[in-house]
This record gives sequence, structure tokens and C-alpha cells, in this order.
Amino acid sequence: MEDTEFRPAQEPDLPAIVALLADDPLGASRESPDDLAPYRAAFERLRGDPNQLLLVATERGEVVGTLQLSFLAGLSRRGSSRALIEAVRVHRDQRGEGLGGRMVQWAVDEARRRGCALIQLTSDVTRTDARRFYERLGFVASHVGFKMPL
Repeated sequence: MEDTEFRPAQEPDLPAIVALLADDPLGASRESPDDLAPYRAAFERLRGDPNQLLLVATERGEVVGTLQLSFLAGLSRRGSSRALIEAVRVHRDQRGEGLGGRMVQWAVDEARRRGCALIQLTSDVTRTDARRFYERLGFVASHVGFKMPL
């Protein structure tokens, strides 16, 4: 694990990132690794926005983890910014070895470095292991989230 590198994602990383997104019960039903065109378009939008960061964790040149970190300006909390963590995924062979915690800690540190007053995330209610993971890292389930498919 000492050879793990965290860096911004590059376009050649997309197949591995999409494979990570699809490699769980929820992702399997909503991701399409066989058609990368929509992911490439989204990647270009992310790459062009300084408030978006798509992170990959690599070991020996292979993508083994990913997360998206978004920075949101706001008026609440005295006009402070906040960070939003999304789509945390770790390769199935790496789960349980601390990589996910290190990636999230990297995101927390980056949010602090950028002056954010708060970092937040959501986790699907069916992901009980993920919820325990985030609580172990110090996140508090303080709000109820709502979503509406469009």
C-alpha cells in the first residue's frame, strides 16, 4: 500500500473508473461499462470545472479506487464553502485494507486546504456497511437526504 498514488483522473482511467462504479449491486443496474461515450462527455465537463475533482487511487499504475469531490460556494454558514464527496469506490480486491479511509481522508484534507467549512456525503440507505464505514471516519448522520430522479 505504500506505493498507492492519489491523483486527478485522466481520460485513459475512464474504463477502470466505470468498472468500479458498476461493480456493486446498485451500480450494476445503473452503469453501462460497454458504452463509455456518456462517461467521456461527463469527464470533459468535470475536467473543465475547477470546482470538480475526480480522484483515482492507483497501485503499480492500475486504478484501484476513485471518488468525486465537488466544491460548493454558499451563503449559509457565513458564506462558507463546503465540499461534497460522491461515488467512493474501491476495487473488490482492495476492500477492507484501509484504502477507502485513506481516500476519504485525502478528500477531507483537500477540502480543508481549499477553505471549506464543512464536508458532506450521502450514502444509499441499503449500504449499511458503507454507513458504518463513514461513521467510523467521523461523519455523523445528521440529516435526512431526499432525491428525485429527473
